[in-house]
Amino acid sequence: MKIRGFEVVKGYEDKDIHIPVRKTRHSAGYDVEAAEDVVIPKYYPGIKPTLIPTGLKAYCGEDECYLLLNRSSGPKKGFLMANGVGLIDSDYYGNPDNDGHFYFAYFNCSDHDIEVKKGDVIGQVVFQKFLVTDDDNASGERLGGFGSTD
Repeated sequence: MKIRGFEVVKGYEDKDIHIPVRKTRHSAGYDVEAAEDVVIPKYYPGIKPTLIPTGLKAYCGEDECYLLLNRSSGPKKGFLMANGVGLIDSDYYGNPDNDGHFYFAYFNCSDHDIEVKKGDVIGQVVFQKFLVTDDDNASGERLGGFGSTD
């Protein structure tokens, strides 16, 4: 029985995508690599964040989610997550829009464009349990991918 983990999304099966790993036994985060070369332009007002594909989807329990987090060295290199922390619900996995492919959304706060190469570690994933209130009665179903619940 699968509890939580990572899989390669459809369309990336032959692209040598590495499943994330923790580097030490006490690490909370699984290091995630870029699935493609991407250039993150330096920031200017009005620029949209750059989405870096991972080629991955993640599965977890119904009472769990996972967090996309910047690495501690990210800001020093100019990486600033557009949403601070990405929170992905368990029902994002395998959705019909994009198979659950998760991306990291970054702004570049350095003074030059940043080149991200395929295989560069771009962030980390931490799995997390969550709680609901006594009067919770959520009954909707996810039908789409990225940003589909607003």
